[in-house]
Amino acid sequence: MDSKLARAGSTDISFIDEGKGDPILLIHGFAGSKKYWEEIIPELTDNHRVIALDLPVHGESGMGKDRYSIEDMVSTIKELLDELGVDKVTFFGHSLGGYITLAFADLYPQHLKAFSLVHSTAHPDSEEAKESREINAKKIQEEGAGPFIEGLSQKLFSPENTEVNAKEIEETIKIGLNTNVEGLISALKAMKDRPGRIKVLEETDLPVLLIAGEQDQIIPPEKTFTVSRQNIEEKVIKNAGHMSMYEQPGKLVKVMKDFLAKK
Repeated sequence: MDSKLARAGSTDISFIDEGKGDPILLIHGFAGSKKYWEEIIPELTDNHRVIALDLPVHGESGMGKDRYSIEDMVSTIKELLDELGVDKVTFFGHSLGGYITLAFADLYPQHLKAFSLVHSTAHPDSEEAKESREINAKKIQEEGAGPFIEGLSQKLFSPENTEVNAKEIEETIKIGLNTNVEGLISALKAMKDRPGRIKVLEETDLPVLLIAGEQDQIIPPEKTFTVSRQNIEEKVIKNAGHMSMYEQPGKLVKVMKDFLAKK
C-alpha cells in the first residue's frame, strides 16, 4: 500500500487511499499511525474506498502548529476529505480516533453516513486521568518518548496476548517512537482537555457501532457502552485488549463488515 500526501490546512497529511465504493475513514489512536490498520485494509477494499490517515504530528504527517485540540484535528480531517472529494463517509475511530470521530459527528453530522468508536469512549477524562496526562507530558518532556512509549505499549494489549503478540507490541513501540515528542505532548493535552460527548450518542440518528475489547486495560467495555439506543450496536471482541486490529484482526473485520453491510 502506497502512502500519499495532501495539504490539509497548515500541514501535510499522509494517508493511504485504496479500493472503490462507499468511502470509509480509519483513524488511529494516540502515538499510533495508519500502519495500525494495514492488516485489515485489504479485507475492506472489495466494496469500499478505504482511507487511513496519519493524524497531525503522528506517523508521516506534519506538525503545522504547536498544539492541536481535538477540534483542530477534526478541521484538518475535514479539509483532507474536501481535498479528496469525499462528501459523505463512515468513520472508524480507534481510541483517540474515537474522540475525534465523536467531535466530527458533533460538528459535521451531515458529512457522515455512520460512525464507529473502536476501543474508545464518549466520557471525558476523569480528574485522575487528567492528572496522569500532565504527569506523562512532563515525563516525556524530561526523559524523551522511549520509557513512556514502552510502558504504554505493554498496556495496550491483553495480558493474555503479550507473548503471542510480542512482534506486534514491538511494532507499536516502533510506531510510537516515530511520533514527534511535541506531538505526543500536544495529543496528551488535547485528550485531557476534550469535553465529554455522550450527548452526541444520545441524539444522533446515524447508525453507530461501539466496539470494545473484552480485556481492554485502557478503556474497558463499560466505558465504551455508555448509551443504549436502537441505532447503536454494541460488539465485544473476545480475547482482545485495546488493539483488536492486531490481537484479533479477523474478528474486528467481521464486525466492521457486518456493520457496513447493514447501512
